[in-house]
Amino acid sequence: MPKVIKSDDEWRSLLTPEQFRVLRRAGTEPAFEGELTDVTDSGIYRCAGCSTPLFSSADKFHSGCGWPSFTRPVDPDAVTEHRDVSFGMERVEVLCSTCEGHLGHVFTDGPAPLGTRYCINSVSLDFDAEE
Repeated sequence: MPKVIKSDDEWRSLLTPEQFRVLRRAGTEPAFEGELTDVTDSGIYRCAGCSTPLFSSADKFHSGCGWPSFTRPVDPDAVTEHRDVSFGMERVEVLCSTCEGHLGHVFTDGPAPLGTRYCINSVSLDFDAEE
């Protein structure tokens, strides 16, 4: 997919204030408050900024962390990962590869066999349920 590049004003006109804070300013929504945390329907989770398919419900699991958790993206190229040392912690930030929106972080405490837990903010996602 081609990159999606917009000005802050364009993003503000497309996103809610909370989506803008999370996707464009690397914010975090409060734990256990996201609308998609406990969704168990089958479908695809897309970037709320650019609609890129990011995660499948087949790879979603209940981690108890308070945010939607996935074992892997639908395509390794759908997300970009990089080192994040903000707030005195060392983590791996996850971005949408298409629009570079902040999605959340990936950790190595997920279920076998992959052992990864993509901890993703609900507001950074849209959900398309299977019909």
